[in-house]
Amino acid sequence: MAHSLFDSEAVSQHIVAWLNDYLVNSGMNGWIVGVSGGIDSAVTSTLCARTGAPTTCVEMPIHQDPNQANRAAEHIDALCAQFPRVRRSMVSLTEVYETFSRALPDGPDESDGLALANARARLRMTTLYALGQRTNALVAGTGNKVEDFGVGFYTKYGDGGVDLSPIADLTKTEVFALGAQLGVGDAIQKAPPTDGLWGDNRSDEDQLGATYPELEWAMSWVALHEPLSSESPHQGEENLSQRQREILNIYRMHHFKNKHKMDPIPVCAIPDAVRFTSA
Repeated sequence: MAHSLFDSEAVSQHIVAWLNDYLVNSGMNGWIVGVSGGIDSAVTSTLCARTGAPTTCVEMPIHQDPNQANRAAEHIDALCAQFPRVRRSMVSLTEVYETFSRALPDGPDESDGLALANARARLRMTTLYALGQRTNALVAGTGNKVEDFGVGFYTKYGDGGVDLSPIADLTKTEVFALGAQLGVGDAIQKAPPTDGLWGDNRSDEDQLGATYPELEWAMSWVALHEPLSSESPHQGEENLSQRQREILNIYRMHHFKNKHKMDPIPVCAIPDAVRFTSA
């Protein structure tokens, strides 16, 4: 069997066509994309720009690392120079975030940084939808396949709150390959992936405990082996290295912990026997 190569040109054309079809059928006018200085938002914003529809690239700094902010600004500058219907929007959310943090009971709780990190993502989602509603535009998501369907590495109703997901069927490795084909700048392509929700420089790998290629391998391994051995989920691991078993455990832990994000919202169904009393 011939070795399959990722065809980034064909994939980019497919996504742009899909975006155009979706936009026409939606009756909306264009795109809103939050641009963070990372590869996912760079690729998504470029694909949206390539549709030729109005595309607003939004910077939403909250105590942002200068390197991230600079990468985002340079990327938007490049898109504006190349595509006449791309515009930039800058919404500084630092003061909003600080006000919100102080308004919480007892003020900011430094012992639970994740709650406030997620609040940053939710403030950004609110901003994108406010801008989108003003311009009758759709919010394009920037999540990739491993984040959205593997380890659930996103904020519920934050960066998970979008109208459509152009790159969610692509692994992070494929997103990087697509970025190279689309001409995304070297600064973004070489930057360690990060969610940008913290006050330090922690990377996605620091938070997840594994690299994206490792998690991609785990996602593929689980998909191939576990449906065949549901009663013995660890069957087939005998020949794996210690690191591979560690990666599988990391992947399973994140997938289990974040499954509530990936499953539909549970609805309590009311049986007729409960809903109605007998006449």
